[in-house]
Amino acid sequence: MKFGRLGRRGPEVPSEVTTALGERATDVLSVVRDARSTAYIVATRTHVYAVRDSSVVLDRQWHMVDTGTWDDATARLTVNWVDKAPASVWELGADPGTFPQVLRERVQATVVLSDEVDLGDKRRARVVVRKDLANGALMGQTILGRGVRSTDPGVREETRAALDRLREQVGLD
Repeated sequence: MKFGRLGRRGPEVPSEVTTALGERATDVLSVVRDARSTAYIVATRTHVYAVRDSSVVLDRQWHMVDTGTWDDATARLTVNWVDKAPASVWELGADPGTFPQVLRERVQATVVLSDEVDLGDKRRARVVVRKDLANGALMGQTILGRGVRSTDPGVREETRAALDRLREQVGLD
């Protein structure tokens, strides 16, 4: 397998990734191989990609990551998405390199302001103002906790009011 060096300090980027990402490959911060799917998991400044057989099979912006969990025992990284898409689970092996740290840093870079909303009966939601790292635009997100539905009485009203407060604090209408 041929690896190319992008930039003076950039990570070693496999040619398969360079082929699939084209110009986007110049922005690679970290790349690691998933042992389960054999896809390369690629972190850039603005996106997380999975590349398999020189094709992009996952293309998500960092502000779409809800949570990421690293398990040392299994070397497994699980990423949950804000839009409730199925979680991405990657087995990164004994040496995950910088990928888990880069994931954490990129996701944190998107969070401008957040608050937790107590919906009663141990039900919770989070409201977040996040930044699109590709263009700097700010956006509001509502992430409902386990067992909470947007159709439950009062949920939309309470989360909307909380998100409106955050939006006002950062100057969004």
